[in-house]
Amino acid sequence: MLRYVIRRLLTMIPILLGVTIIIFTMMYFTPGDPARMILGDEASEETVQELREELGLTGSFFERYWDYLSGILRGDLGTSYTTRLPVTEEIAARFPVTFRIACLVCLFSICVGIPAGIISAIRQYSILDYVVTIGAMLGICMPNFWLALLLILFFSVFLGILPPSGLYGWTSYIMPVLSISAATLATITRMTRSSMLEVIRADYIRTARAKGQSERLVIVRHALKNALIPIITVIGFQFANGLSGAVVNEQIFAIPGIGKMMVDAIRARNYPLVQGGTLVIALTYSILNLIIDLIYAFVDPRIKTQYARAKKTRKHAKPAEQLPQEVA
Repeated sequence: MLRYVIRRLLTMIPILLGVTIIIFTMMYFTPGDPARMILGDEASEETVQELREELGLTGSFFERYWDYLSGILRGDLGTSYTTRLPVTEEIAARFPVTFRIACLVCLFSICVGIPAGIISAIRQYSILDYVVTIGAMLGICMPNFWLALLLILFFSVFLGILPPSGLYGWTSYIMPVLSISAATLATITRMTRSSMLEVIRADYIRTARAKGQSERLVIVRHALKNALIPIITVIGFQFANGLSGAVVNEQIFAIPGIGKMMVDAIRARNYPLVQGGTLVIALTYSILNLIIDLIYAFVDPRIKTQYARAKKTRKHAKPAEQLPQEVA
C-alpha cells in the first residue's frame, strides 16, 4: 500500500507540471496589459514600462515561465498585482471558505442522495421511484447559477429570511450550498440507485434473505456495502466539482472564497493569483483521487487483498537470470 501511495504521489508531478504549462500559456496570450490596468490610461508609457519590469512582464515566454516554475519549487506562487501580497497568503485566507462550502455540499448530498437512491432502488417502478428519478434529472439539467438566482429571489426578496450575499453567519451558507448541491445530489442519487439495482439482484442477496435476515440488515450490511465502490467514486469527483462549481456561485452570493478571488483576478489580469488558484484546485483534485483509491481498500477487503498479494508476489519473485539455472 505504501509503495502504491508513493507511486501515485510521484504521478502528480507531471500532472501539476502540465497544469502550470497550460495555465501560464493561457495567461501569457490573454489580451490586456496588467500594468496599464493598474495605473490607468492617464499614466505615461515610462511609468507603465517601469511597472512591467517590476512585475516581471518584460521577459520572453520561456524566461517568465522559468521564473514562475522556479518560484513554485521554492514554495513561492508569486505576488498579487493588486494587493502586493503573496499569493499563498491570499489563497490561504480564502480557500477555507470554499473548502467549507464544498464539505457542506458533499455532506448534504450524501445524507439525502444515498437514502433517496436506496429507496428508489428497492421500490423500483413505484411512484416514489418516478419522483426521485424526475427530481434527479431536473437537478442535473438545472444550471446552478440559475438556481442561485431563483433562491435569492424567493428567500431574500420575497420572504426576506436569508441574506442575499456575504457571510454573516451559518444562514449565509444555506443558499450557496443548496444551489451547488443540486447537480451533486442528483448525481449521487442516480449512481446509488443504479448501483443498488445491480447488487440487490445478486445471488448472495437472495441467500441472505433466505436465511431469515431482516430486510434492513440485508440492504445496509450486504447490498449497500457492496454497492459503495462506484458511489464513493462519484462522491469524490462531486466534492472536487464543488470546489470548482463554487467559482460562479461565490461571485453571485459575494462570498469571499477562492472562486470569487479567481474571477476578480481574471478581470484585473492578475496572473499570479489566477495561476496559483488553478494550481491549488488541481492539487486538490489529485489528492482527492488518491484518497478515493485508499478508501476503496477499507470499504472492499478484496482490493486490500490485491495490494497484499501483489506485494507478496514481488517479495518472493525470482530474478530472471536465475530461472534457466533452476529449470536446468
